[in-house]
Amino acid sequence: MDLELDPARTALVSIDLQRGIAAGPVAPHPASDIVARAAEMARALRAAGGTVVLVRVTPSADWRDALHPLTDTPPWTPAPQPADWAEIHPELGPVAGDIVITKRQWGAFYGTELDLQLRRRGVDTILLAGISTNVGVESTARDAYERGYQQVFVEDAMSARSADDHEHTVRSVFPRIGRVRSTADVLAALRSAS
Repeated sequence: MDLELDPARTALVSIDLQRGIAAGPVAPHPASDIVARAAEMARALRAAGGTVVLVRVTPSADWRDALHPLTDTPPWTPAPQPADWAEIHPELGPVAGDIVITKRQWGAFYGTELDLQLRRRGVDTILLAGISTNVGVESTARDAYERGYQQVFVEDAMSARSADDHEHTVRSVFPRIGRVRSTADVLAALRSAS
């Protein structure tokens, strides 16, 4: 099915495409490709009059806002991060008019003003890209679904720590809550809308 987008009602929401996370290993798509594709969509959406949201994750300096539930998998142990760890990847921006959201957990809606900023701009459709497919992107997607947003998951503009993790979410979760498309599909839809 062809993808149709109204740029004025569409936002690209890029998840955790920041220096520290994009520097880590991901699969199946290299982080450099994910950043480049997200940047290309951001430029096209800005030019068409849409909204670009750049989401980053970082705990407070004392880590007291980190979640601490008991889990079977040991939690990520805090370690000193480089000063630029939470900076949005420079290829993406931000540029004037972009929204930058800082989150403290997996999903970009909880505890942030993301929903408020999207609704104030009349956005009802989000394009999701980022790292990690099965963590930050999926958590944000589930919350967006519960809030009634139309979603387009840009499969080749996201990756996870393993190809299996990525594929499971793309095949089992995303088709139930939105549409899975490619960067080329999104760019073609934006060109058609112009």
